[in-house]
Amino acid sequence: MATINRFEELEVWQEARLLNKIIWQLTQKEDFKSYFSLNEQLRRASISIMNNISEGFERNGNKEFVQFLSIAKGNTAEVKNMLYALLDLELISQKEFEELSQASEKLRNKIAKLMNYLKTSDFKGSKFQLSKH
Repeated sequence: MATINRFEELEVWQEARLLNKIIWQLTQKEDFKSYFSLNEQLRRASISIMNNISEGFERNGNKEFVQFLSIAKGNTAEVKNMLYALLDLELISQKEFEELSQASEKLRNKIAKLMNYLKTSDFKGSKFQLSKH
């Protein structure tokens, strides 16, 4: 088991960062400019995943970390839901939808696994002992 000292070391945060980067690149395309509200909502949802993971980690306790991870998990559902809207508006292709949808689902599952681990862990301190994959 490795000790995680910084939120940047968390695999779930790293994947959330990558998803956020892809979402921001996607929403900078010309087609998105006339859908300002949708564009901004999608960006906010994707960055909220990262924000909640990092903030929860820095709270230094399992209960609060799990609470923030739960919010981040909900944000992944919000992103996935908005991908359906983008697909329906033909702002993204079926392939783009599937890739981003799978990425958000994979991230959601990893967040859920981390939550389950923290709920059952005896370690409740300021640094988290997590296995690194």
